[in-house]
This record gives sequence, C-alpha cells and structure tokens, in this order.
Amino acid sequence: MAGLEVLYTCVGSSVTCPQDALVCFVHWEMVKGGYRCIGSGDEPPPSSTEKKSELLPADWSQSKELYSLRYKPKDSDSQLLLKAIAVDSTLIFSLMNLSTEQVSDLTVNISDHVDADQLQTFDSVYKDAGSLSEKVRTQLLPPQDKSTGQSSDRRSRRDEERRREDDSDPLRIPNRHPRQGTQPHWPDPLHPFAAGGADLDPFGTRGGGGMIVDPLRSGFPRSGFDPSSGIPDILPPGAVPPGARFDPFGPVGRHRPGPDRDHMPPPGYDDMFM
Repeated sequence: MAGLEVLYTCVGSSVTCPQDALVCFVHWEMVKGGYRCIGSGDEPPPSSTEKKSELLPADWSQSKELYSLRYKPKDSDSQLLLKAIAVDSTLIFSLMNLSTEQVSDLTVNISDHVDADQLQTFDSVYKDAGSLSEKVRTQLLPPQDKSTGQSSDRRSRRDEERRREDDSDPLRIPNRHPRQGTQPHWPDPLHPFAAGGADLDPFGTRGGGGMIVDPLRSGFPRSGFDPSSGIPDILPPGAVPPGARFDPFGPVGRHRPGPDRDHMPPPGYDDMFM
C-alpha cells in the first residue's frame, strides 16, 4: 500500500472517526486509478481556480455524515463526484460521472475494515485492506478508459483467443450470423431469375430437373422395358408412342391374376336366407 501511509500521515489530524479513515482509503484508490482531487462540495466555489491534486482538500472532513469530493482524470477534463453517506454502521459510497451521468456505488461495513480504537496508528487502523481495495476497484471505480491503446490491444487479444477457441470446439453450434468479411459458401444460381425455374419449365427441357417426375428418366438403373412395344393383356403394341413419358401402372411383364372366390362378394350376399 505504497503512498497510503504518506497520505494518512498528512491528514492524520483531520481523522477523528472511522468514517474519515474509510474516505481517506477510497481517495487513495481514486488517486491510484489515475484521478486527481479538485475540491470538495457538489460544485466549485465561484471565482476560484482549482487544480488537480493527490491530496485531500483542507475541508474534506468537516461533515461526518456526508462527504463530497470532486475528481478529474489526469489526462481529461471530465468530472466525477464522489459522495459518502454514513448510515448506521455502514458508509455508502456513490461515484457519478457528471458528463455521462453514469453512477456506481459501494456499501462498506465500517467495523469490518476500520479499527475505531487505532485511528492514530496507521499500522493498525485498517483491517482486511486487500479485500477493501478489491471492492473499491471492481464496484466503485469506473472501468479502464477504452481509448487507451494498451487496454484496446489487450481486449483485442482476448477476443481473438476466444474466437479461436470457439472455432476449434467441435461441439459448438455455429453462429447464425456470419462474421463481417466472410460469406457463406452458397452455390451461385444459374441466372438471377432461377428461383421458380422448375415451375416455369416443368419438363426440364432447359437443363434443369423440372417438376414432373418420370420414373424412366430419374437417373436410376432401368429394367430395359420399352412401353412402346406394348404390355401383354394390358396395352397393345403402339399404344405408347416411342420416347413418350410413361408411368407404369402395374407389374411389368406379368399377367394380372384373375379373381378368386373372395375377390368380389356374390350377388345377394347380405340375404340371410341365401
């Protein structure tokens, strides 16, 4: 916790309650995060020139119930307003970006992190400082500025690694929306108006499949049967013109079996006196 001891020593005379110690700790985390304090209160006083500082303002701890501090990033003019409100045994922190009005908050149980009997002894005043620091960084402070090149490069590397893991996962369901710059492997249509071609050319005379199925031209092996030669007891020779489309309607090359005794009921079969 380099720097916190120096800060705490500088404001030691103003620390008179556990709330003061917690606000000092959060201020130190703000400074570590790249922010500088420009004054206390919700608004700057009129006709005053405020400068960025790592120190706390002289009147930062006048109220023990409500703390208000204003900050600016080191390399920006956007302002953040930090407020801390004492409620029973807790201290509620709220940090608002005055430009975007984005707000983050953190509730700290005072006795969990400050020893009220050791306020003037820096080595003993804070308890579980590591956990408190983690809470402030993750729950209260704004995320790292996205405009910095280092964070952008780190995010880009993470995204690229995630994409590689997704592509190498054989059980992953592919995204329905292809990534920008890649096109699905769809076959090119024959022409811009190919949709509905089977309806416009049902016999497939222009090279398409057509919409009428001819079992003798379906591409499957044929039995060598020629319907133009006729079918015994079914079609005489010449009934089907050579090359005509023909759908067989019975067992080809075999005689139809004649009716048996059960094929048709006898006349008057429903007569009970028959």
